[in-house]
Amino acid sequence: MEVYDEPGHLIRRAQQIAVSMFHSTMGHGVTPVQYCVLRVLQSHPGIDQVTLARLCALDTSTSADLAVRLEERGLVRRMMPMKSKRFRLLHLTPEGSALLKKLVPSSYLLARRLLQALNKEEQKVFLHLLKTFVHLNNEESRAPLDRGLARVRNGNSNSAGRGA
Repeated sequence: MEVYDEPGHLIRRAQQIAVSMFHSTMGHGVTPVQYCVLRVLQSHPGIDQVTLARLCALDTSTSADLAVRLEERGLVRRMMPMKSKRFRLLHLTPEGSALLKKLVPSSYLLARRLLQALNKEEQKVFLHLLKTFVHLNNEESRAPLDRGLARVRNGNSNSAGRGA
């Protein structure tokens, strides 16, 4: 098998393509990871940085660095609760919410752009297989995603299905 046909190489190339298309579609000076952080904070206002890391599949130091950078840009507010000085609670600022209001519609365009080379059936199969691959290999990541935590926080404790 040539290197170009190996799964690891193809996944790396797919990531390169997705990031390039993200920047050309979304603009606005955010990275894909920053966009994820902003979306998670929109859905889970007031979470701490460790929980943010778990919900975004990031290591805790990366999560903390991102929170600081987004705070410096005026998109996130980090607050230390009165009871504890050990962690910070995160909230979107009005500027962060306004930015997301611009970005979310672009994310739908991005999804269409990413999948447009495939027909409708291929899109369904591709997304199903991609979700399955990510779900089944989640624990192999250096920072596994904790979707169960997201469901509990949203009041839905149903366990994830195979393709979740």
